[in-house]
Amino acid sequence: MMRERLKKNMTRAGFILLLALTFYLIASIFRVKSQHGINQNEGLYWQPRQSIDVVMMGSSHIHCNVNTGLLWEEYGIAAYDYSGAEQPLWMTYYYLRELYKYQTPKVIVLDMYAPARFKEDYQYGWISENIYGMRFSLNKLEMLSVSVEPQKISQYFPSFAVYHSRYDELEKEDFESFFWDGEKKEAFKGYTPYWSKKTQQRPSISENRSDGLTEKSEEYLRKIISYTREKECRLILIAAPYVITAEDQRTYNRIEKIAAEEGVPFINYNEYYDEMGLDFSSDFNDESHLNYWGSCKFSSYLGEYLKSFSMIPDRRGQKKYESWDDNVEMIRKAVEAQTCS
Repeated sequence: MMRERLKKNMTRAGFILLLALTFYLIASIFRVKSQHGINQNEGLYWQPRQSIDVVMMGSSHIHCNVNTGLLWEEYGIAAYDYSGAEQPLWMTYYYLRELYKYQTPKVIVLDMYAPARFKEDYQYGWISENIYGMRFSLNKLEMLSVSVEPQKISQYFPSFAVYHSRYDELEKEDFESFFWDGEKKEAFKGYTPYWSKKTQQRPSISENRSDGLTEKSEEYLRKIISYTREKECRLILIAAPYVITAEDQRTYNRIEKIAAEEGVPFINYNEYYDEMGLDFSSDFNDESHLNYWGSCKFSSYLGEYLKSFSMIPDRRGQKKYESWDDNVEMIRKAVEAQTCS
């Protein structure tokens, strides 16, 4: 009798395990994937706990322009690009709270392009890139509550509700994202380079007005400043280089004033094109993003600044940081693939 009962229990357990594995495989295959926010969001959970010293946050100007492999190889900086396309500051704030569940970075570098360029209280253009990939939690629900109008939440949450529309979209990548690919996932540090070389007109801006920051963006900028201060983390506000406009500069002027009030540095790298050695005929993918070669110049210049902070250690050769060496190799292979194509 006992043996029969044990056999039935084992059968039930096996069935439940098989059902769970089947659900996991289906969810892994059909979930939405993208290198412009979703993968950066999900990738955070694969990083070794308490290993990231510098977290780069903001819009695609981060994950396209900040070369984590170069920062590691040249300066030993353990950095991660935790960003999403056109990410508004209210979503950045909740990203920050999610980050601190797993990491305690010494420095946060936050790019301010999105609040300079996009002014709506609800920004739907690339919002899914900033939602999918984040684990379900109260923090995610709170982020949704300030980012999506109530009548539209069902379009973005729960995430699996959109899977059914992907049957005709599946590609090779969809069958290469399982837990046994953990080493590859850990090696990804968010950096997603562009490869085109498109000549851009070098901007020449003279703008003294400082009224371009919306009320909602300013509210969340101050919340971010307060939160990082509470966590005793150094916050650095930046504008990564691109083809800046006068309207953007109006917002940066306002951000500069807020930064001065709060005692936070703000660096507009659009004022340092020559110091970085940026070439407007070969270092841009488009007017808004650097290409791989431009990102190397910017990342090297940024790295020189970051290495001046004594709280950022050189982690090269240390245990638990092998995945940053893997990240360098991953980027090297991507460059070779582009060179050979």
